[in-house]
Amino acid sequence: MYQIEEPTYFYYLAIIPVIIVLFLLAFWWKKRTQKRFTDSLLLEKLAPNTSTFKSVLKMIFLIIGIGFLVISLVNPKMGTKLKTVKREGVDVVFALDVSKSMLTEDIAPNRLEKAKQIISKIIDKLGSDRVGIIIYAGNSYPLLPITTDHAAAKMFLQNASPDMVSSQGTAINEALNLAKTYYNNDEQTNRFLIILSDGEDHQEDTKQVAQNMSKEGIKVYTIGVGTEKGGPIPMKISGSLIGYKKYKGETVISKRKPEMLETIANAAGGKYIDGNKTEKPVDFIEKLIANAQKSEFETKQFSDYKDQFQWFIGLGIFFLLIDVFFLDKKTKWVKKIDLFNEH
Repeated sequence: MYQIEEPTYFYYLAIIPVIIVLFLLAFWWKKRTQKRFTDSLLLEKLAPNTSTFKSVLKMIFLIIGIGFLVISLVNPKMGTKLKTVKREGVDVVFALDVSKSMLTEDIAPNRLEKAKQIISKIIDKLGSDRVGIIIYAGNSYPLLPITTDHAAAKMFLQNASPDMVSSQGTAINEALNLAKTYYNNDEQTNRFLIILSDGEDHQEDTKQVAQNMSKEGIKVYTIGVGTEKGGPIPMKISGSLIGYKKYKGETVISKRKPEMLETIANAAGGKYIDGNKTEKPVDFIEKLIANAQKSEFETKQFSDYKDQFQWFIGLGIFFLLIDVFFLDKKTKWVKKIDLFNEH
């Protein structure tokens, strides 16, 4: 098995055809100039040891040397051994509320972006823990299955928006039930569900659903974003404000309702956290997960690649040295070959 670390350096191989063209032009010019001043018989007497074959050979050595040096820049790697990697961690699933009320700008830049910031910073604090993301409004959807790829989790997170759900509302029960399907490791002892929402319009029987989560060993923590004073829900097209959401002619004021979020967290053996200051929930969750018992959830083997560039540097220098010390004059073995009718 092999791996190429810097394939862009292969472009440097373009210098080889340039060298060949320059050599052929120089060879043609040299022969043409010689014919202008003398004939071939006289030239043979004046310079009997000049060898076209050795000139060609020197060029070949130069090209080979440059080729090996370019390959060394590419740094090919060879798989020489296998390593066993054991991962230990906990499973963390984020349930992000993407209902229209999360666009309220009572905290900067808005509730949804604040929630994304919190999730992103929590992911940065995780070690080898697995993460998954669910979005919900009137329905719930799996945004990202549980994974150890934290970079992918942050990338998918940035795309979360109210436009990704087909109906509005706050179907928290659907999100809770969907979260149960994320925890696919029966040996995992610590499973966390972190809900980020403004607490508006949650369903009445959510407390019972949260209690059932606790019985299955899933600890639920809620993070509230937004102010209790609230603000209007902006309506935008292509990023431009066109007005605010209205109901019966009156502008709707969306307010954070922490009571429901506290009820959900308490019913599931977790805790409610104020998310208006990013550092508070991030620090809390970081300490929570750091102190949790870790379970081994993944063991895999992969090939450990070793750098091989040093061999190609050595070969490149070797051929370049041959080119430098290789003379253009004929030798006995060249005279025997006589590829270019030099006699």
